[in-house]
Amino acid sequence: MSDEKKAGEDPLPAGPGKPSGAALTLGALGVVFGDIGTSPLYTISECFSRDAAGRVDPDSLPVTEGSVLGLLSLVFWAMTLVVTVKYIAFVLRADNKGEGGMFSMLALVPPAVRGRSRTVIVLAALFGAALLYGDGIITPAISVLSAVEGLSVATHAFDRLVLPIALVIITALFLVQKQGTDSIGKAFGPVMVVWFVVLAALGVAAIVEAPQVLAAVDPRHAVRVFLDDPRRAFLLLGSVVLCITGGEALYADMGHFGAKPIRRGWLVFVMPALLLNYFGQGAYLLAHGWVARPFWALVPNFALYPMVLLATLAAIIASQAMISGAFSLTRQAVQLGYLPRVTIVHTSAVHEGQIFIPEVNHALMVSCLGLVMAFGESTKLAAAYGVAVTGTMTITSLLFAVVMARRWHWPLWRVVLLTALFLSIDVPFFASNALKFTDGGWFPIAIGAGLFTLMTTWKAGRAELATRFNQSLMPLLALLEDLRSTTPHRVRGTAVFMAGNPEGTPPVLLHHLKHNQVLHRQVVLLSILPQDVPHVPREEQLEVEELEQGFYRVLWKTGFMETPNVPRILLRARAQGLVAEPSTTSYYLGRETLLTHGRTKMMRWRKLLFAFVSRNALPATSYFGLPPGRVVELGMQVDL
Repeated sequence: MSDEKKAGEDPLPAGPGKPSGAALTLGALGVVFGDIGTSPLYTISECFSRDAAGRVDPDSLPVTEGSVLGLLSLVFWAMTLVVTVKYIAFVLRADNKGEGGMFSMLALVPPAVRGRSRTVIVLAALFGAALLYGDGIITPAISVLSAVEGLSVATHAFDRLVLPIALVIITALFLVQKQGTDSIGKAFGPVMVVWFVVLAALGVAAIVEAPQVLAAVDPRHAVRVFLDDPRRAFLLLGSVVLCITGGEALYADMGHFGAKPIRRGWLVFVMPALLLNYFGQGAYLLAHGWVARPFWALVPNFALYPMVLLATLAAIIASQAMISGAFSLTRQAVQLGYLPRVTIVHTSAVHEGQIFIPEVNHALMVSCLGLVMAFGESTKLAAAYGVAVTGTMTITSLLFAVVMARRWHWPLWRVVLLTALFLSIDVPFFASNALKFTDGGWFPIAIGAGLFTLMTTWKAGRAELATRFNQSLMPLLALLEDLRSTTPHRVRGTAVFMAGNPEGTPPVLLHHLKHNQVLHRQVVLLSILPQDVPHVPREEQLEVEELEQGFYRVLWKTGFMETPNVPRILLRARAQGLVAEPSTTSYYLGRETLLTHGRTKMMRWRKLLFAFVSRNALPATSYFGLPPGRVVELGMQVDL
């Protein structure tokens, strides 16, 4: 079956013991659509923003029937073309064994794409992934702030409390991450169902007052905005894009629910509810004139406080999805060799994908709290948000073009037509937001550039280390032949050595022989082989080969959504004849001390960065689940 036919199939088909389509759709409502579902809180108000005195911003829209219809038309067609056409109809087809996301799409690029072209593709994907971290920082800040700002609508007495309340909520959100999302996640779907129903109801009630807003589905209203004032319309795109923030999550979270539930949830439930609310906000503006926060103007006074609570819950859910996405993205990057080892805590005994990474959680929390205190208001965060979203969407379009052409071998005219359509929307959105660089757009760019530098430096440094080791690597067959004549003293038990190259002798094994001049009766050379797929089928993961003189070669293939655990691998190896008793098994690891005065091509500052990160990376003992009391580390100096 071709990749295109496989695309769109659900990884969890309904059946005995598996969720039904309705259950998966409900779950998707609570996780996938949390970010885009909270966009009505701030999108329309940002488009009609005014200064503190209520004066119209020269770059913003005045509240007239033409401007309101034009804005709503832009919102309608942005959601239709970007989310419905680009992501729902096409990008969701690019699944990698059921998984989605930037690294999954990168892994779909066939090996035949080599040289400079592959380098450019990889670098683009890395920068897109780096921007997603910026999105993960901004989402909790803007979503929670927008929700809590509803208190100011009730009374100005809450004005001074908005920022402290938002900081407390965000802090609590990050502190509970270590508990896992399994139990909380069960409530996400029903809460978001209530949220979307309320959005639709508020919108319908307002549309009744000014039903003429429904004419905005006519694209001529959007075109007229550009004809009347091209400069203002171009700048307006930087605010309109807020209605599609979270669109990338539809693809990134595909592996959790499958393409069909996501498509069903969007087309049947989410998109209609969002559009009704956007049109309702426009109707309110036509009927009552300008207000600072049109979303909250739709809410009746008696329901204001319950609505603030519901909006805050929706914002937390939206933030939770982005935080969990950052954890998942980090694990993928570690497995693919773009980031150093980190602490990965599995928070569910059932779901492999539910993990907690303390290092990432702390970094996100500190960054998010700093962002809230620095910007103070949701409107000031809009520019930063737009740059992160549009940059990621543009890179996704470029990668998808490569997949269409080189993986699926679609006709050239079809690839060019679709790519031109996607980029004709993505690029203007990005360019409009780029003009807000000094107003906050610099933040996601700075985050992206920093993480991009870290990922490329780590990958290059590991490649240089591998080259150094391979240059002096002793072939395993040569070692076995030498052992026939030297016959070192053998002690009872099993020694496990991690081998980067399955055909070579691990340097730590040679150091062990040189200094201790003994070998265990059973020696296991274990190679962890990362694969360009999310999950490796169980029957293909393990390969055990018995060599001579008590040596075993063990190969473990792991996907980029999996974390290898060495003791469990050895238990699995029993079925293939390798018996290693835990009480008599020792694990030998090498710890490199990196020097930066060698002749490698890396620049000095990158060598220093690589050495610093390497010293602070999680030890292999913790990452591979090794029992600390049975680990022996041997130090080595390596000059880069």
